[in-house]
Amino acid sequence: MAASSRALFLSCFHGGGAEVSRHLALRPRYPSMPRRPRTAAVTGDASEGGGSGGDLEAAKGAAEEEKVAVFAVTGMTCAACAGSVEKAVKRLPGIHDAAVDVLGGRVQVVFYPAFVSEEKIREAIEDVGFEAKLINEEVREKNILVCRLHIKGMTCTSCTIALATEEAEIRYDRRIVAANQLIQAVEETGFEAVLITTGEDRSRIDLKIDGVLNERLIMILESSIQALPGVEDIKVDTELHKITISYKPDQTGPRDLIEVIESATSGDVTASIYPEAEGREHHRYGEIKRYKQSFLWSLIFTIPVFLTSMVFMYIPGLKDGLDKKVVNMMSIGELLRWILSTPVQFIIGRKFYTGAYKAMCHGSPNMDVLIALGTNTAYFYSVYSVLRAATSENYMSNDFFETSSMLISFILLGKYLEILAKGKTSEAIAKLMDLAPETATLLIHDHEGNVVGEKEIDSRLIQKNDVIKVVPGGKVASDGFVIRGQSHVNESMITGESRPVAKRKGDTVIGGTVNENGVLHVRATFVGSESALAQIVRLVESAQMAKAPVQKFADQISRVFVPLVIVLSVLTWLVWFLAGRFHGYPRSWIPSSMDSFQLALQFGISVMVIACPCALGLATPTAVMVATGVGASQGVLIKGGQALESAHKVDSIVFDKTGTLTIGKPVVVNTKLLKNMVLREFYDYVAAAEDNSEHPLAKAIVEHAKKLHSEENHIWPEARDFISVPGHGVKANINHKIVIVGNKSFMLSSSIDISLEAMEILTEEEEKAQTAIIVAMDQEVVGIISVSDPIKPNANDVISYLRSMNVESIMVTGDNWGTANAIGKEVGIEKIIAEAKPEQKAEKVKELQLSGKTVAMVGDGINDSPALVSADVGLAIGAGTDVAIEAADIVLMKSNLEDVVTAIDLSRKTFFRIRMNYVWALGYNIIGIPIAAGVLFPSFRVRLPPWVAGAAMAASSVSVVCWSLLLRYYKSPKTFAN
Repeated sequence: MAASSRALFLSCFHGGGAEVSRHLALRPRYPSMPRRPRTAAVTGDASEGGGSGGDLEAAKGAAEEEKVAVFAVTGMTCAACAGSVEKAVKRLPGIHDAAVDVLGGRVQVVFYPAFVSEEKIREAIEDVGFEAKLINEEVREKNILVCRLHIKGMTCTSCTIALATEEAEIRYDRRIVAANQLIQAVEETGFEAVLITTGEDRSRIDLKIDGVLNERLIMILESSIQALPGVEDIKVDTELHKITISYKPDQTGPRDLIEVIESATSGDVTASIYPEAEGREHHRYGEIKRYKQSFLWSLIFTIPVFLTSMVFMYIPGLKDGLDKKVVNMMSIGELLRWILSTPVQFIIGRKFYTGAYKAMCHGSPNMDVLIALGTNTAYFYSVYSVLRAATSENYMSNDFFETSSMLISFILLGKYLEILAKGKTSEAIAKLMDLAPETATLLIHDHEGNVVGEKEIDSRLIQKNDVIKVVPGGKVASDGFVIRGQSHVNESMITGESRPVAKRKGDTVIGGTVNENGVLHVRATFVGSESALAQIVRLVESAQMAKAPVQKFADQISRVFVPLVIVLSVLTWLVWFLAGRFHGYPRSWIPSSMDSFQLALQFGISVMVIACPCALGLATPTAVMVATGVGASQGVLIKGGQALESAHKVDSIVFDKTGTLTIGKPVVVNTKLLKNMVLREFYDYVAAAEDNSEHPLAKAIVEHAKKLHSEENHIWPEARDFISVPGHGVKANINHKIVIVGNKSFMLSSSIDISLEAMEILTEEEEKAQTAIIVAMDQEVVGIISVSDPIKPNANDVISYLRSMNVESIMVTGDNWGTANAIGKEVGIEKIIAEAKPEQKAEKVKELQLSGKTVAMVGDGINDSPALVSADVGLAIGAGTDVAIEAADIVLMKSNLEDVVTAIDLSRKTFFRIRMNYVWALGYNIIGIPIAAGVLFPSFRVRLPPWVAGAAMAASSVSVVCWSLLLRYYKSPKTFAN
């Protein structure tokens, strides 16, 4: 990356702010390194989406125009369906990528709008036989963003950016720096910062319009809304009475939009937030309703068909009536079955025809093809048989109308049960979303800032900078910070911390948490899709859409499965037909109600309908969806099937020390001065140097130094020529003294001699599992600071349990060898690497991988990011930095070390389910197809009528989903149960 592109684009738009602005702009940052970039440059020869190479080269130059669209797709049932949709979309020009989620009924498409539109993509999906609707649209993330910070503690114009509003507006490059790092930068200047907005948002809302819409009203609405500041785009759907508005939440919000709509139309139109059920859940419920209605209608016709063919024929009086001839040899019973089965075949079963036709047109045969072929064969043979009887005086017909109608009925029942079961896989997300309260109490202020009233509003109508009142026992309605009051808030549902957290003025709160005592006034900062809860839900949903590599096995089988089954069914019919024609088996084998042709036909149809590619296609995604949801509910955010699959193979875990094995909040416990100087003066020099560092040890030293001063906001001497060496220490020129603070190796590399007395102190402190930090001034050691970071509870139990799981634990830390060995001994880790730089941590991970190990890395800091990226599975402690969380595959939200075990154990149990799903799905087909083909018939006279084969096929899919659903009852190992 060129130096110019690495530069940090920061500028403050308010006057003044010299100190904070200078610190933000000059502060060096470690670049963010996500494991997998969201987008990649598209070249002409690498595209899967068709179109000319020149077009795609142009798209490469227009990367900023890349978009993401999500479609709700109805009718997908198996991996073959997903393959058809994916293939159809990728054929279009300007498609960068497409991901299909069969279970969620979603397709996510990354495309270039210069070459293809959302409407074209939707039409391509519908062309292959499915209903599609655009449910979401995102503009490609911009790299240069503007964020706003609320800065507390500013008292004069010499230290402020905007004293009146206590806010800073900062322009930054998201590729290089994260918003949380900007907060750290401000806090290291001595002030406290609360993030108001990251600038990453372009909110979008759907409003329902109640009232008569005409051209005049629509024009008034559009012009009135467009006049609002921050409104970017408006779309009106007159059929659905819906207005979709894109806006900047910093400048307006849903409440403002609703007020403008209602006032502009003089009350003729009322507006409200469009029901959430209109989204993906609405499509799922709609699909459930359609399958239920289809099944019930099919029963109305199928039950009489079944009774007339298999029950009434054994009741003497009824049998005589049904056998009565209408025309020649055609009986009343046959005519009734023909009439009753026809609506089932062509009206209720219409979706199988349309699905099969479109699938065949695109060369991607699916389950609909097998169902359509099987039922049509039975139906049209029965029609032939009945018509022949009607035109003959001696032909005894034998119809299979019950086969076709019962087949369709059982398949519809199976699909209905399957969709119901699949809906259960996303219950964890629903529970997360239910954490948010339905209503909130909005405080109304006058111009002087005094509260003059309050009103209850829908929590979805909260806007940024609103002040919300939270009463004892109530839920916090949105993310924000406390501006008045004090209380304790239970954050266990988000952070996993069981003890209530004290909150007072200036402290941040999370939406969905519970206020236990005291009244809080909270200023909203993150609302809607920006909230912590919404981001967790979005991460889980993204994870559920991502395919696990093991699913490729099912996808490969599904591509050839349907054609293979069709060939096998034809061969089955041919073998039995020829065997019957040439007397290859005794005539006594043929049931009295049919001839050899009809027996062969039944075997062929049974083979066609018993084969089930759906079970194979559902084996992996159902388990992954349940596992990611269960993990999220337990504070373990798994970023997709890839992470889940890799985690179950882990046999080596590399642990960072600070903030991972230890609590991460070190404190100074001892100070040894080796030169005559005042302790406060000593710490002034050390704090001035360390104040520029973001290392936890540096923060501990600065906090300790503050205690030596009576004034609240003591200003440290200016540090010039500041240099930070990650994992070793810092160096700066302070009051014309060269101050070096760091570990022993840093001193030796700086040509500083360490006296025997200092070495003895170092050894003594390290044996106590304390980190000894050497302070040198003008090339002479003047003191040693001892810092202790308590080990996390249960750290020893976690390492011991991992050992019982045959997982080796290794500690890699930038701390000194003495402290590292002491910590390692205490927690039970034998393999230790100390005084390691960030790149050395990554090298150790790669070294283990080259030895054949599957490696997980657990860390929380910026210096852990290279290792998190290099590892097969990166696990980030949730309380760590944004960069570490972005680089990781799994985020441990509770910051509990026990969740490392939970993540690996959940992954192993999930893949046990997936393996069993494949064993069942493959075993079912391997055993079921030969039985349906009649291999047991010669020896045991056992055969599967087609309707029984169809019922078994439907049951196979339901059983796979239900087996995956058992993961919902997953419990963490008892040793670590909360």
